[in-house]
Amino acid sequence: MGKKIPMWQIALILLVLIALLIYTLVIIGGTVHIPIAATAAIASLIAIKNGFKWSFLEKAMINGISRAMQAILILFVIGMVISTWIAGGIVPAMIYYGLMIIKPSIFLVASMLLCSIVALSTGSSWTTAGTAGIALIGIGAGLGLPLPIVAGSIISGAYFGDKMSPLSDTTNLAPAMAGSNLFEHIKHMVFTVTPSYIIAMVIFAVLGMRITNSSEVNMNEVAVLMNGLRDNFYISPLLLIPPCLIIAMVIFKVPALPGLFGGALLGVICAAVFQGENFGEVATVISYGGYVSETGIDFVDTLLSRGGMSSMYGTVGIILCAMCFGGVLDSTNMLASICDVMLKVAKSTGLLVTMVVISCIAVNAAASDQYLSIVLPGRMFKTAFEDRKLKAKNLSRCLEDAGTITSCLIPWNTCGAAMSSSLGVATVAYAPYCFLNLINPLVSIFYGFTGITMEKMTDAEYEEILEQRRLDNEIAANALA
Repeated sequence: MGKKIPMWQIALILLVLIALLIYTLVIIGGTVHIPIAATAAIASLIAIKNGFKWSFLEKAMINGISRAMQAILILFVIGMVISTWIAGGIVPAMIYYGLMIIKPSIFLVASMLLCSIVALSTGSSWTTAGTAGIALIGIGAGLGLPLPIVAGSIISGAYFGDKMSPLSDTTNLAPAMAGSNLFEHIKHMVFTVTPSYIIAMVIFAVLGMRITNSSEVNMNEVAVLMNGLRDNFYISPLLLIPPCLIIAMVIFKVPALPGLFGGALLGVICAAVFQGENFGEVATVISYGGYVSETGIDFVDTLLSRGGMSSMYGTVGIILCAMCFGGVLDSTNMLASICDVMLKVAKSTGLLVTMVVISCIAVNAAASDQYLSIVLPGRMFKTAFEDRKLKAKNLSRCLEDAGTITSCLIPWNTCGAAMSSSLGVATVAYAPYCFLNLINPLVSIFYGFTGITMEKMTDAEYEEILEQRRLDNEIAANALA
Protein backbone atom coordinates (compact mmCIF):
# COMPACT_ATOMS: atom_id res chain seq x y z
CA MET A 1 0.00 0.00 0.00
CA GLY A 2 1.14 3.54 -0.73
CA LYS A 3 1.01 6.66 1.37
CA LYS A 4 -1.88 9.08 1.69
CA ILE A 5 -2.20 11.10 -1.52
CA PRO A 6 -2.05 14.89 -0.91
CA MET A 7 -5.29 16.79 -1.46
CA TRP A 8 -3.73 19.09 -4.05
CA GLN A 9 -2.92 16.10 -6.24
CA ILE A 10 -6.50 14.80 -5.93
CA ALA A 11 -7.78 18.28 -6.87
CA LEU A 12 -5.43 18.27 -9.87
CA ILE A 13 -6.93 14.97 -11.09
CA LEU A 14 -10.46 16.34 -10.84
CA LEU A 15 -9.48 19.56 -12.62
CA VAL A 16 -7.89 17.57 -15.45
CA LEU A 17 -11.08 15.50 -15.76
CA ILE A 18 -13.26 18.62 -15.93
CA ALA A 19 -10.95 20.31 -18.46
CA LEU A 20 -10.81 17.24 -20.71
CA LEU A 21 -14.58 16.77 -20.56
CA ILE A 22 -15.25 20.41 -21.46
CA TYR A 23 -12.74 20.30 -24.32
CA THR A 24 -14.04 16.99 -25.69
CA LEU A 25 -17.78 17.50 -25.28
CA VAL A 26 -18.13 21.24 -25.85
CA ILE A 27 -15.30 22.23 -28.16
CA ILE A 28 -14.67 19.24 -30.43
CA GLY A 29 -17.99 17.41 -29.93
CA GLY A 30 -16.45 14.05 -29.00
CA THR A 31 -17.51 11.38 -26.52
CA VAL A 32 -16.59 10.92 -22.87
CA HIS A 33 -14.54 7.72 -23.38
CA ILE A 34 -11.13 9.31 -23.94
CA PRO A 35 -11.35 12.01 -21.22
CA ILE A 36 -12.24 9.43 -18.57
CA ALA A 37 -9.66 6.89 -19.76
CA ALA A 38 -6.95 9.59 -19.90
CA THR A 39 -7.82 10.83 -16.41
CA ALA A 40 -7.76 7.26 -15.11
CA ALA A 41 -4.23 6.94 -16.51
CA ILE A 42 -3.17 10.22 -14.84
CA ALA A 43 -4.73 9.12 -11.54
CA SER A 44 -2.83 5.83 -11.78
CA LEU A 45 0.49 7.64 -12.40
CA ILE A 46 -0.11 9.88 -9.37
CA ALA A 47 -0.99 6.83 -7.26
CA ILE A 48 2.20 5.04 -8.38
CA LYS A 49 4.22 8.18 -7.53
CA ASN A 50 2.77 7.92 -4.01
CA GLY A 51 3.87 4.32 -3.54
CA PHE A 52 0.95 2.28 -4.88
CA LYS A 53 1.94 -0.69 -7.04
CA TRP A 54 0.53 -1.15 -10.52
CA SER A 55 -0.64 -4.68 -9.66
CA PHE A 56 -2.75 -3.22 -6.82
CA LEU A 57 -4.26 -0.55 -9.08
CA GLU A 58 -4.95 -3.07 -11.83
CA LYS A 59 -6.78 -5.29 -9.37
CA ALA A 60 -8.79 -2.26 -8.16
CA MET A 61 -9.81 -1.49 -11.75
CA ILE A 62 -10.88 -5.09 -12.33
CA ASN A 63 -12.86 -5.05 -9.08
CA GLY A 64 -14.53 -1.83 -10.19
CA ILE A 65 -15.50 -3.41 -13.50
CA SER A 66 -16.76 -6.48 -11.63
CA ARG A 67 -19.13 -4.26 -9.65
CA ALA A 68 -20.56 -2.99 -12.93
CA MET A 69 -20.92 -6.38 -14.63
CA GLN A 70 -24.57 -6.77 -13.68
CA ALA A 71 -25.29 -3.32 -15.12
CA ILE A 72 -23.43 -4.25 -18.32
CA LEU A 73 -25.37 -7.49 -18.72
CA ILE A 74 -28.67 -5.68 -18.11
CA LEU A 75 -27.74 -3.13 -20.79
CA PHE A 76 -27.10 -5.88 -23.34
CA VAL A 77 -30.44 -7.53 -22.50
CA ILE A 78 -32.24 -4.16 -22.72
CA GLY A 79 -30.73 -3.81 -26.23
CA MET A 80 -32.24 -7.20 -27.04
CA VAL A 81 -35.61 -6.20 -25.59
CA ILE A 82 -35.78 -2.96 -27.58
CA SER A 83 -34.97 -4.66 -30.91
CA THR A 84 -37.27 -7.67 -30.43
CA TRP A 85 -40.13 -5.56 -29.11
CA ILE A 86 -39.96 -3.36 -32.20
CA ALA A 87 -39.64 -6.36 -34.54
CA GLY A 88 -42.51 -8.08 -32.71
CA GLY A 89 -44.78 -5.06 -33.02
CA ILE A 90 -44.96 -4.57 -29.24
CA VAL A 91 -43.45 -1.07 -29.23
CA PRO A 92 -45.42 -0.03 -32.35
CA ALA A 93 -48.63 -1.25 -30.66
CA MET A 94 -47.84 0.64 -27.45
CA ILE A 95 -47.15 3.79 -29.47
CA TYR A 96 -50.27 3.33 -31.62
CA TYR A 97 -52.68 2.90 -28.72
CA GLY A 98 -50.91 5.59 -26.73
CA LEU A 99 -51.42 8.08 -29.56
CA MET A 100 -55.11 7.16 -29.58
CA ILE A 101 -55.76 7.86 -25.90
CA ILE A 102 -53.18 10.42 -24.70
CA LYS A 103 -53.71 14.10 -25.46
CA PRO A 104 -50.62 16.26 -26.05
CA SER A 105 -51.55 18.71 -23.26
CA ILE A 106 -51.49 16.01 -20.56
CA PHE A 107 -48.83 13.76 -22.07
CA LEU A 108 -45.89 14.88 -19.92
CA VAL A 109 -47.87 14.51 -16.70
CA ALA A 110 -49.30 11.16 -17.82
CA SER A 111 -45.81 9.97 -18.80
CA MET A 112 -44.36 10.82 -15.40
CA LEU A 113 -47.31 9.22 -13.58
CA LEU A 114 -47.20 6.02 -15.66
CA CYS A 115 -43.45 5.60 -15.15
CA SER A 116 -43.90 6.25 -11.42
CA ILE A 117 -46.39 3.39 -11.19
CA VAL A 118 -44.28 0.99 -13.27
CA ALA A 119 -41.08 1.74 -11.32
CA LEU A 120 -42.89 1.57 -7.97
CA SER A 121 -44.20 -1.86 -8.97
CA THR A 122 -40.89 -3.15 -10.31
CA GLY A 123 -38.35 -1.29 -8.16
CA SER A 124 -36.29 -0.60 -11.26
CA SER A 125 -35.79 2.67 -13.14
CA TRP A 126 -33.77 0.79 -15.79
CA THR A 127 -36.59 -1.69 -16.51
CA THR A 128 -39.07 1.19 -16.65
CA ALA A 129 -36.96 3.17 -19.13
CA GLY A 130 -36.22 0.09 -21.24
CA THR A 131 -39.89 -0.93 -21.58
CA ALA A 132 -42.53 1.76 -20.96
CA GLY A 133 -39.93 4.47 -21.59
CA ILE A 134 -39.16 3.54 -25.18
CA ALA A 135 -42.88 3.47 -26.03
CA LEU A 136 -43.46 6.86 -24.39
CA ILE A 137 -40.54 8.33 -26.34
CA GLY A 138 -42.23 7.08 -29.49
CA ILE A 139 -45.58 8.57 -28.49
CA GLY A 140 -43.92 11.86 -27.60
CA ALA A 141 -42.15 11.91 -30.96
CA GLY A 142 -45.43 11.19 -32.71
CA LEU A 143 -47.07 14.10 -30.91
CA GLY A 144 -44.20 16.34 -31.96
CA LEU A 145 -43.06 17.01 -28.39
CA PRO A 146 -39.38 17.85 -27.70
CA LEU A 147 -37.78 14.51 -26.85
CA PRO A 148 -35.45 15.85 -24.10
CA ILE A 149 -38.53 17.07 -22.19
CA VAL A 150 -40.29 13.74 -22.76
CA ALA A 151 -37.22 11.89 -21.49
CA GLY A 152 -37.15 14.19 -18.45
CA SER A 153 -40.73 13.25 -17.56
CA ILE A 154 -39.99 9.54 -18.02
CA ILE A 155 -36.86 9.67 -15.87
CA SER A 156 -38.52 11.81 -13.17
CA GLY A 157 -41.27 9.21 -12.83
CA ALA A 158 -38.92 6.24 -13.07
CA TYR A 159 -36.62 7.51 -10.34
CA PHE A 160 -39.51 8.41 -8.05
CA GLY A 161 -40.78 4.83 -8.28
CA ASP A 162 -37.29 3.35 -7.93
CA LYS A 163 -36.57 5.54 -4.90
CA MET A 164 -39.83 4.72 -3.08
CA SER A 165 -40.15 1.02 -3.91
CA PRO A 166 -39.18 -1.58 -1.28
CA LEU A 167 -38.18 -3.80 -4.22
CA SER A 168 -35.41 -1.38 -5.28
CA ASP A 169 -31.80 -2.33 -4.50
CA THR A 170 -30.82 1.26 -3.68
CA THR A 171 -33.83 1.66 -1.39
CA ASN A 172 -32.54 -1.32 0.56
CA LEU A 173 -28.88 -0.29 0.38
CA ALA A 174 -29.30 3.23 1.83
CA PRO A 175 -30.84 2.18 5.17
CA ALA A 176 -28.33 -0.66 5.41
CA MET A 177 -25.47 1.86 5.17
CA ALA A 178 -27.05 4.32 7.61
CA GLY A 179 -28.33 1.72 10.09
CA SER A 180 -32.04 2.51 9.72
CA ASN A 181 -35.13 0.37 9.13
CA LEU A 182 -36.28 -0.11 5.51
CA PHE A 183 -39.90 0.93 5.98
CA GLU A 184 -39.01 3.77 8.36
CA HIS A 185 -36.61 4.92 5.66
CA ILE A 186 -39.34 4.86 2.97
CA LYS A 187 -41.80 6.71 5.21
CA HIS A 188 -39.17 9.35 5.98
CA MET A 189 -38.48 9.90 2.26
CA VAL A 190 -42.13 10.88 1.77
CA PHE A 191 -41.39 14.26 3.37
CA THR A 192 -38.79 15.24 0.77
CA VAL A 193 -40.08 13.45 -2.31
CA THR A 194 -43.71 14.61 -2.04
CA PRO A 195 -43.06 18.35 -2.51
CA SER A 196 -40.45 17.53 -5.16
CA TYR A 197 -42.95 15.34 -7.03
CA ILE A 198 -45.74 17.94 -6.86
CA ILE A 199 -43.46 20.74 -8.10
CA ALA A 200 -42.20 18.55 -10.96
CA MET A 201 -45.79 17.62 -11.91
CA VAL A 202 -46.84 21.27 -11.97
CA ILE A 203 -43.86 22.19 -14.17
CA PHE A 204 -44.63 19.36 -16.62
CA ALA A 205 -48.31 20.36 -16.67
CA VAL A 206 -47.41 23.97 -17.52
CA LEU A 207 -44.86 22.86 -20.15
CA GLY A 208 -47.43 20.50 -21.68
CA MET A 209 -50.02 23.26 -22.02
CA ARG A 210 -47.49 25.75 -23.41
CA ILE A 211 -46.19 23.30 -26.00
CA THR A 212 -49.73 22.36 -27.01
CA ASN A 213 -50.62 26.01 -27.56
CA SER A 214 -47.55 26.53 -29.71
CA SER A 215 -46.87 25.26 -33.22
CA GLU A 216 -44.63 22.45 -31.96
CA VAL A 217 -47.43 19.85 -31.89
CA ASN A 218 -48.14 18.64 -35.41
CA MET A 219 -51.26 16.46 -35.50
CA ASN A 220 -50.63 15.69 -39.17
CA GLU A 221 -47.42 13.98 -38.13
CA VAL A 222 -49.43 11.94 -35.60
CA ALA A 223 -51.70 10.70 -38.40
CA VAL A 224 -48.67 9.87 -40.57
CA LEU A 225 -47.10 7.89 -37.73
CA MET A 226 -50.29 5.95 -36.91
CA ASN A 227 -50.86 5.10 -40.57
CA GLY A 228 -47.23 4.07 -40.97
CA LEU A 229 -47.45 1.78 -37.94
CA ARG A 230 -50.73 0.22 -39.07
CA ASP A 231 -49.47 -0.34 -42.64
CA ASN A 232 -46.18 -1.97 -41.62
CA PHE A 233 -47.05 -3.88 -38.43
CA TYR A 234 -49.86 -6.09 -37.29
CA ILE A 235 -51.36 -4.05 -34.43
CA SER A 236 -53.43 -5.84 -31.80
CA PRO A 237 -54.23 -5.43 -28.08
CA LEU A 238 -52.64 -8.87 -27.65
CA LEU A 239 -49.27 -7.21 -28.20
CA LEU A 240 -49.74 -5.34 -24.91
CA ILE A 241 -49.53 -8.60 -22.96
CA PRO A 242 -45.67 -8.83 -22.91
CA PRO A 243 -45.23 -5.47 -21.08
CA CYS A 244 -47.82 -6.56 -18.52
CA LEU A 245 -46.01 -9.89 -18.06
CA ILE A 246 -42.68 -8.10 -17.51
CA ILE A 247 -44.21 -5.97 -14.76
CA ALA A 248 -45.81 -9.08 -13.21
CA MET A 249 -42.50 -10.96 -13.25
CA VAL A 250 -40.73 -8.19 -11.39
CA ILE A 251 -43.60 -7.80 -8.89
CA PHE A 252 -43.23 -11.51 -8.14
CA LYS A 253 -39.52 -10.87 -7.55
CA VAL A 254 -38.11 -12.45 -10.69
CA PRO A 255 -34.57 -10.98 -10.88
CA ALA A 256 -33.99 -8.24 -13.46
CA LEU A 257 -31.77 -10.22 -15.85
CA PRO A 258 -33.99 -13.30 -16.32
CA GLY A 259 -37.09 -11.08 -16.29
CA LEU A 260 -35.80 -8.86 -19.09
CA PHE A 261 -34.44 -11.87 -21.00
CA GLY A 262 -37.93 -13.37 -20.76
CA GLY A 263 -39.22 -10.12 -22.25
CA ALA A 264 -36.80 -10.48 -25.17
CA LEU A 265 -38.04 -14.04 -25.77
CA LEU A 266 -41.62 -12.77 -25.79
CA GLY A 267 -40.53 -10.25 -28.42
CA VAL A 268 -39.08 -13.05 -30.57
CA ILE A 269 -42.33 -15.02 -30.29
CA CYS A 270 -44.42 -11.97 -31.21
CA ALA A 271 -42.15 -11.26 -34.19
CA ALA A 272 -42.69 -14.80 -35.48
CA VAL A 273 -46.41 -15.17 -34.68
CA PHE A 274 -47.78 -11.68 -35.37
CA GLN A 275 -45.30 -10.12 -37.81
CA GLY A 276 -44.29 -13.21 -39.81
CA GLU A 277 -40.56 -12.77 -39.18
CA ASN A 278 -38.32 -15.85 -39.31
CA PHE A 279 -36.00 -16.63 -36.42
CA GLY A 280 -32.87 -16.00 -38.48
CA GLU A 281 -33.92 -12.43 -39.17
CA VAL A 282 -34.82 -11.85 -35.51
CA ALA A 283 -31.45 -13.28 -34.38
CA THR A 284 -29.69 -10.73 -36.60
CA VAL A 285 -31.84 -7.95 -35.15
CA ILE A 286 -30.86 -9.00 -31.62
CA SER A 287 -27.13 -9.36 -32.21
CA TYR A 288 -26.02 -6.68 -34.62
CA GLY A 289 -27.51 -3.36 -35.71
CA GLY A 290 -30.88 -3.79 -34.06
CA TYR A 291 -34.17 -3.42 -35.87
CA VAL A 292 -33.98 -1.44 -39.12
CA SER A 293 -37.31 0.08 -40.14
CA GLU A 294 -37.97 0.25 -43.89
CA THR A 295 -41.42 1.79 -44.12
CA GLY A 296 -40.30 4.50 -46.53
CA ILE A 297 -41.49 7.18 -44.11
CA ASP A 298 -38.36 8.94 -42.82
CA PHE A 299 -39.94 9.94 -39.51
CA VAL A 300 -41.15 6.39 -38.73
CA ASP A 301 -37.88 4.79 -39.85
CA THR A 302 -35.82 7.12 -37.66
CA LEU A 303 -38.06 6.37 -34.67
CA LEU A 304 -38.07 2.58 -35.01
CA SER A 305 -34.53 1.80 -36.23
CA ARG A 306 -33.09 1.01 -32.82
CA GLY A 307 -31.89 -1.63 -30.37
CA GLY A 308 -29.68 -4.69 -30.64
CA MET A 309 -26.77 -5.73 -28.44
CA SER A 310 -24.31 -3.79 -30.58
CA SER A 311 -26.17 -0.54 -29.83
CA MET A 312 -24.97 -0.85 -26.23
CA TYR A 313 -21.24 -1.18 -27.05
CA GLY A 314 -20.58 2.55 -26.74
CA THR A 315 -22.37 2.70 -23.40
CA VAL A 316 -20.52 -0.34 -22.10
CA GLY A 317 -17.25 1.31 -23.17
CA ILE A 318 -18.11 4.39 -21.10
CA ILE A 319 -18.86 2.19 -18.09
CA LEU A 320 -15.59 0.26 -18.43
CA CYS A 321 -13.52 3.48 -18.60
CA ALA A 322 -15.45 5.05 -15.74
CA MET A 323 -15.17 2.02 -13.46
CA CYS A 324 -11.40 1.89 -14.01
CA PHE A 325 -11.20 5.53 -12.96
CA GLY A 326 -13.49 4.99 -10.00
CA GLY A 327 -11.58 1.90 -8.92
CA VAL A 328 -8.33 3.87 -8.73
CA LEU A 329 -9.92 6.72 -6.76
CA ASP A 330 -11.65 4.39 -4.30
CA SER A 331 -8.78 1.94 -3.70
CA THR A 332 -6.23 4.72 -3.06
CA ASN A 333 -8.63 6.45 -0.61
CA MET A 334 -8.81 9.59 -2.75
CA LEU A 335 -12.62 9.57 -2.48
CA ALA A 336 -12.39 9.16 1.29
CA SER A 337 -10.03 12.15 1.44
CA ILE A 338 -12.58 14.27 -0.44
CA CYS A 339 -15.30 13.24 2.02
CA ASP A 340 -12.99 14.04 4.98
CA VAL A 341 -12.51 17.59 3.71
CA MET A 342 -16.27 18.00 3.35
CA LEU A 343 -16.83 16.70 6.88
CA LYS A 344 -14.61 19.45 8.30
CA VAL A 345 -16.86 22.08 6.69
CA ALA A 346 -20.06 20.64 8.21
CA LYS A 347 -20.41 22.83 11.32
CA SER A 348 -24.23 22.75 11.44
CA THR A 349 -26.96 20.26 10.58
CA GLY A 350 -27.76 22.17 7.40
CA LEU A 351 -24.13 22.12 6.30
CA LEU A 352 -23.87 18.44 7.23
CA VAL A 353 -26.82 17.56 5.00
CA THR A 354 -25.39 19.78 2.26
CA MET A 355 -22.04 17.98 2.46
CA VAL A 356 -23.77 14.58 2.21
CA VAL A 357 -25.65 15.75 -0.89
CA ILE A 358 -22.50 17.20 -2.49
CA SER A 359 -20.43 14.11 -1.66
CA CYS A 360 -23.06 11.78 -3.17
CA ILE A 361 -23.09 13.83 -6.38
CA ALA A 362 -19.28 14.00 -6.40
CA VAL A 363 -18.94 10.22 -5.99
CA ASN A 364 -21.56 9.70 -8.72
CA ALA A 365 -19.39 11.84 -11.01
CA ALA A 366 -15.96 10.61 -9.91
CA ALA A 367 -16.65 6.89 -9.40
CA SER A 368 -19.47 6.65 -11.98
CA ASP A 369 -21.33 4.24 -9.75
CA GLN A 370 -24.66 4.78 -8.01
CA TYR A 371 -23.94 2.19 -5.34
CA LEU A 372 -20.64 3.77 -4.33
CA SER A 373 -22.41 7.14 -4.06
CA ILE A 374 -24.53 5.59 -1.32
CA VAL A 375 -21.97 3.31 0.33
CA LEU A 376 -19.05 5.72 0.66
CA PRO A 377 -20.87 8.82 1.97
CA GLY A 378 -23.03 6.56 4.15
CA ARG A 379 -19.89 5.12 5.71
CA MET A 380 -18.19 8.51 6.05
CA PHE A 381 -21.07 10.52 7.55
CA LYS A 382 -22.72 7.90 9.78
CA THR A 383 -20.74 8.87 12.90
CA ALA A 384 -21.26 12.59 12.27
CA PHE A 385 -25.05 12.13 12.17
CA GLU A 386 -24.92 10.05 15.36
CA ASP A 387 -22.81 12.65 17.15
CA ARG A 388 -25.45 15.26 16.36
CA LYS A 389 -28.08 12.85 17.76
CA LEU A 390 -29.77 12.66 14.35
CA LYS A 391 -31.65 9.43 13.72
CA ALA A 392 -30.18 7.09 11.12
CA LYS A 393 -33.18 7.52 8.83
CA ASN A 394 -32.16 11.15 8.26
CA LEU A 395 -28.88 9.99 6.74
CA SER A 396 -30.45 7.20 4.70
CA ARG A 397 -32.93 9.71 3.27
CA CYS A 398 -30.13 12.11 2.32
CA LEU A 399 -28.26 9.28 0.58
CA GLU A 400 -31.27 8.53 -1.61
CA ASP A 401 -32.16 12.21 -2.12
CA ALA A 402 -28.73 12.76 -3.67
CA GLY A 403 -27.02 9.43 -4.48
CA THR A 404 -29.87 7.55 -6.17
CA ILE A 405 -31.65 10.51 -7.67
CA THR A 406 -28.72 12.30 -9.36
CA SER A 407 -26.94 9.29 -10.85
CA CYS A 408 -28.88 9.55 -14.12
CA LEU A 409 -27.82 13.19 -14.64
CA ILE A 410 -24.15 12.32 -15.25
CA PRO A 411 -23.37 11.07 -18.80
CA TRP A 412 -20.58 8.67 -17.79
CA ASN A 413 -22.34 7.25 -14.73
CA THR A 414 -23.80 3.78 -15.31
CA CYS A 415 -27.31 5.18 -14.78
CA GLY A 416 -26.85 8.18 -17.07
CA ALA A 417 -25.42 5.94 -19.77
CA ALA A 418 -28.28 3.44 -19.37
CA MET A 419 -31.01 6.09 -19.56
CA SER A 420 -29.44 7.70 -22.63
CA SER A 421 -29.06 4.35 -24.42
CA SER A 422 -32.59 3.18 -23.62
CA LEU A 423 -34.36 6.42 -24.52
CA GLY A 424 -32.10 7.54 -27.38
CA VAL A 425 -31.65 11.03 -25.89
CA ALA A 426 -28.28 12.40 -24.76
CA THR A 427 -27.86 12.82 -21.00
CA VAL A 428 -26.85 16.47 -21.34
CA ALA A 429 -30.03 17.06 -23.37
CA TYR A 430 -32.53 15.50 -20.94
CA ALA A 431 -30.82 16.43 -17.63
CA PRO A 432 -32.25 20.01 -17.43
CA TYR A 433 -35.77 18.55 -17.66
CA CYS A 434 -35.45 15.87 -14.96
CA PHE A 435 -37.22 18.20 -12.56
CA LEU A 436 -37.78 15.66 -9.76
CA ASN A 437 -34.11 14.69 -9.82
CA LEU A 438 -32.98 18.32 -9.72
CA ILE A 439 -35.44 19.51 -7.07
CA ASN A 440 -35.24 16.61 -4.60
CA PRO A 441 -31.64 17.29 -3.38
CA LEU A 442 -32.51 20.97 -2.88
CA VAL A 443 -35.54 20.07 -0.75
CA SER A 444 -33.32 17.79 1.33
CA ILE A 445 -30.84 20.63 1.92
CA PHE A 446 -33.71 23.02 2.81
CA TYR A 447 -34.93 20.56 5.45
CA GLY A 448 -31.40 20.31 6.82
CA PHE A 449 -31.13 24.07 7.40
CA THR A 450 -34.69 24.49 8.71
CA GLY A 451 -34.75 21.30 10.80
CA ILE A 452 -38.03 20.19 9.23
CA THR A 453 -38.48 16.40 9.78
CA MET A 454 -34.85 16.06 10.96
CA GLU A 455 -35.75 13.70 13.79
CA LYS A 456 -33.47 13.53 16.82
CA MET A 457 -32.52 10.54 18.99
CA THR A 458 -33.58 10.36 22.61
CA ASP A 459 -30.83 10.34 25.22
CA ALA A 460 -31.41 6.61 25.74
CA GLU A 461 -31.02 5.90 22.01
CA TYR A 462 -27.81 7.93 21.90
CA GLU A 463 -26.42 6.01 24.89
CA GLU A 464 -27.14 2.77 23.03
CA ILE A 465 -25.14 4.07 20.07
CA LEU A 466 -22.19 4.93 22.32
CA GLU A 467 -22.34 1.53 24.00
CA GLN A 468 -22.37 -0.21 20.62
CA ARG A 469 -19.32 1.79 19.53
CA ARG A 470 -17.51 0.77 22.71
CA LEU A 471 -18.29 -2.91 22.08
CA ASP A 472 -17.18 -2.61 18.44
CA ASN A 473 -13.87 -1.05 19.52
CA GLU A 474 -13.29 -3.85 22.03
CA ILE A 475 -13.95 -6.50 19.37
CA ALA A 476 -11.57 -4.75 16.95
CA ALA A 477 -8.88 -4.47 19.64
CA ASN A 478 -9.20 -8.15 20.56
CA ALA A 479 -8.96 -9.13 16.90
CA LEU A 480 -5.67 -7.26 16.58
CA ALA A 481 -4.24 -8.64 19.82
